[in-house]
This record gives sequence, C-alpha cells and structure tokens, in this order.
Amino acid sequence: MQFKGYFTGFADEAGKDIATQIRATKELGWSRIESRNIDGKNIHDLSDAEFDAVYGALQEAGVSINCFGSSIANWGKQITDPFDSSLAEARRAIPRMQRLGTKLVRIMSFAVLKDRGPEDQMAEERFRRVRELCRMFGEEGITPVHENCMNYGGMGYTYTLRLLENVPGLKLVFDTGNPVFTDDRSKPAPYPKQSAYTFYKMVKEQVAYIHIKDGIWDAAAGKTRFTYPGEGHGDVPEILADLIGSGYAGGISIEPHLAVVFHDESVQSEGEVRFANYVEYGRRLERLIAGL
Repeated sequence: MQFKGYFTGFADEAGKDIATQIRATKELGWSRIESRNIDGKNIHDLSDAEFDAVYGALQEAGVSINCFGSSIANWGKQITDPFDSSLAEARRAIPRMQRLGTKLVRIMSFAVLKDRGPEDQMAEERFRRVRELCRMFGEEGITPVHENCMNYGGMGYTYTLRLLENVPGLKLVFDTGNPVFTDDRSKPAPYPKQSAYTFYKMVKEQVAYIHIKDGIWDAAAGKTRFTYPGEGHGDVPEILADLIGSGYAGGISIEPHLAVVFHDESVQSEGEVRFANYVEYGRRLERLIAGL
C-alpha cells in the first residue's frame, strides 16, 4: 500500500513562532504546514506587518501553507451570536490565502447549544451561515472543509450528512481523534462516545482532507489522554488503511495534542518538549503508514 499524498501538520504545536514551526517541518523532511496560530494569533488575525513577516519567512524557507486552520464558525462561536465576526474572518482570510496559494480552509458549524437537545440546535440558521461562507470561499477557488469537532456537524455522522445535504460544495476534513471524546447525539441519552471508524465510513465519500490525533477517553476523570497515533481509540490504522487503500492522495495533517509525554533527560525546556513531541509524532505516523 503506497501513500500518494503529502504530510503536513499543525506546527503551532511544535512552537509558537514561525521560525520554530518551519524548523520542525524541515526536521521531518516535510514542506507544508497547516497554519493555525502564529505567536498566539490565528493567521487571519495577524496584523498586515506580522503577516508580511510570516510570508517572507515561508518563502525564504520554501515551506507552503496547504490549509488555513481557521477559527471560522468554530466551537468558540455561538449560533445565537451575530454572524458578522465569522464573515469578517473569512474576508480577512481570503486575500492571505490567495497570496500564499492556499486552497483549503478548515471551518466548522458553530458550537453546540448546551441547553438544547440535538434536534433543537437552530439547524436551518447554521446551514444558511455555512452556505454563505462556502459561497465566499468557493467564488475565490478555495475549498472549505468542515471538521467533526465540538460543533453541530460533530454531534454524530447523521448531523454531518445533514449539513452536507444542505450546504452545496462543502467538503470534510475528518479528525480521527475527536470522536474519542465526543458524545454521539444521534443515539439516545445518556450519549455514548462516538466510533471514529463508523463516523469515517459514513462520511468517507466527502472526505477531502484528514487530521490525525489519537487518544483514550478516561470516563472517571472526564477527560482524554492523548496518545501517539495508533495507540488510542481513534481507529487510526484502520481509517488510514481504508483511506489510502481507496487511493487517497490528499493531505494527512498531524495534530498531536501531546502536552508532556516525551521522556528525555537532555530535554529541559517546555519549548524543547513541544518540538520533540511534534517531530516524534510525525515520524511515528510515517512508520505506521509504511507498515500498513
């Protein structure tokens, strides 16, 4: 089985500044970054001067941005709030994506309303807003990809399918780790956690991009223990085997979420730990795929 696509990742998990993100990418022998935060700011929130500096550093290093990991319509945005902020983020993102030659933008479908049931989530307003965002990006030759995160489409595969039915042109970025800790609201309460492989299989035909993270849900502690790929309950080997075996030739983006799991007495600083974790995660993923 041969992977014909490319590797990339949320390099802000390797370091805050663009120089460290580029260094981690090159350490892996990669040439792409999925850009989310640089010096603590999403790329669409950088000042013009800050963006110019980032652009120059990328050009000099020969590293590209394959996807904007935007915060547009994400879990921090409520569907009950005005739409203006999401539209403004999209307007700021588009010219920067065009300058960088970036063709993918990660978006979401607004936070789940916690005081309402799964069928009382203002779905039609969500569809309207995501349609408008898709129109804006699509007119500029950019593909919006929706992530199954803490949002309407992430409540279960049935909600993602409904979103796709109502938003022409929308594609998916499937995250292997999110189902591990996300309630399956397509089932009766108390909601079980989702199955990553089942979710993936039901939406596979619209998957244009993939995020790799993995973990184990600790019900007693009420939190996820994130792991290296293939060591958790995110069905990473099974999903990648099916995806690559089906001829997938897109991007595979790492999102480790590992805080401090790297054990090396020579590594002293938090920055060194982050950098080492990111590089080790990428190498383990490459080995996992090579062994499929």
